[in-house]
Amino acid sequence: MWSKEETWELLEEEECLIADGFNEAVIGIVYGVQPRAVYSVRKIVDILMEDMSYEDAVEYFEYNIAGSYLGEKTPLYVYDIQEDV
Repeated sequence: MWSKEETWELLEEEECLIADGFNEAVIGIVYGVQPRAVYSVRKIVDILMEDMSYEDAVEYFEYNIAGSYLGEKTPLYVYDIQEDV
């Protein structure tokens, strides 16, 4: 288990790309040859909902964040398993 500080140190050391404004949504790092930041989609949508509706937040995420590819170190976005669904 890594602390948040250790996670951020590794992301910086590996020069991983970071989604600006969504640090609280980072849930880990892909393990392997090409480390990448991993984000929670639910947490990103929650952050976006501070300024917009749920529908607008999802649309914004899908088009502007998940839809962008910036090379090998592009972050990964995962849908969280929700127990209460």
